[in-house]
Amino acid sequence: MATGTAVDVVMPQMGVSVSEGTVTKWNKQVGDTIEADETLLEISTDKVDTEVPSPASGVVSEILVQEGETVNVGTVLARIGGETGAAAPAAEPPAAEPEPEPTHEAPEPLAQPAAPVAQENGKSFVSPVVARIASEHGIDPSQVPGTGSGGRVTKKDIQAFIDSGAPAAPAAPAPAAAPAQAQPAQTPAGEPQLGESFEPMSAMRRGIADHMRKSLDTSAHVTSAIEVDMSRVVAIRAKLKKEYESAYGVNPTYLAFIARATVETLRDYPYVNGEIRSDKIVTKSFVNLGFAVELADGKGLIVPVVRNAETLNLLGMAKGIADIAKRARDKQLTPDDVSGGSFTITNPGGYGTFHGTPVISQPQAAILGTYAIVKRPWVITDDNGADAIAIRSIMNLTLTYDHRLVDGALAGRFLRDLRERLQTWGESDY
Repeated sequence: MATGTAVDVVMPQMGVSVSEGTVTKWNKQVGDTIEADETLLEISTDKVDTEVPSPASGVVSEILVQEGETVNVGTVLARIGGETGAAAPAAEPPAAEPEPEPTHEAPEPLAQPAAPVAQENGKSFVSPVVARIASEHGIDPSQVPGTGSGGRVTKKDIQAFIDSGAPAAPAAPAPAAAPAQAQPAQTPAGEPQLGESFEPMSAMRRGIADHMRKSLDTSAHVTSAIEVDMSRVVAIRAKLKKEYESAYGVNPTYLAFIARATVETLRDYPYVNGEIRSDKIVTKSFVNLGFAVELADGKGLIVPVVRNAETLNLLGMAKGIADIAKRARDKQLTPDDVSGGSFTITNPGGYGTFHGTPVISQPQAAILGTYAIVKRPWVITDDNGADAIAIRSIMNLTLTYDHRLVDGALAGRFLRDLRERLQTWGESDY
């Protein structure tokens, strides 16, 4: 949107369920030259971290929202072009309500309050996220010091208020007949102790925390595990790897094989690919397959989705996984890329772990954990029907499922059939 010769940069709409975002980093400062589509800043929501490109070429003339501040979708963050000025504090469009008509006499100054009254100074409005956090902790937002435009309470403000150990409501005054008792000095709950250091939780980390806690409060989590002889997959992958990398530029990872076999198995187990919605069981004719992806330095986790995975062969699955993993790490995902999943796979085995109990991604009914492939002595049956010990490539798989919908026997059969597909992988499964 242009303003004279300037172009406004606004907080983008990052999906239908996202109402605000936090500025995490400015890549340019006032006076810097920037090209159209060059990264201007990075933002974080409770779903994704992403980069915001410049909508135009020119000079950064104003920065209106500072790093660490959370503002609503549509808020002007910066301007490109126009008069170059100094960086200004966060600003939001004025409230839409008309200003009260002036009286004939100047109003007397108010004796109080100490904090701004929630009127037209912007503090009366709190985002749905702030309102929810306040409600969960029994906090009146008007009691929270706001650092947003006009004293508006941001998500960062209310989280800091909670972390400081501030009371949820003002303490009741002491009776008139009894003098107030002096309270012993106490170390504030939010202060770091010796040897500790604090860092603020990012919007993504708070979102992960809320989502995981909600999942444990919602689903009856049970985990079953099975051992799989991956020797056949190991051999086929070694055969295909050079071809796939040279011809298609993609690595056929073990995860791609497991994902392909999982999708085929889910066709026979719609409850494992389903969900509970209110008092109804929802089954789906499609598989939107989510993959847990770790972000830089282990400070974030995101689950982008390969949609309609049931339509993909092994090559298509390998390409889809590589694409979403790269875009996740490059901060090129949108909230729509991480929504709508029907089943999730998490792969901590890449770090050598051999077992785990993943948390279900709501509202899904199950999540598959894949673990390290380890060469182990294994009892096999030879062509003569005799038992023998051989060295095989073994992987553990876990299925964590919502026992409200998926029973243990059903989960066991799902894992059994998935194992069979992986152990008997053939030409037709490419």
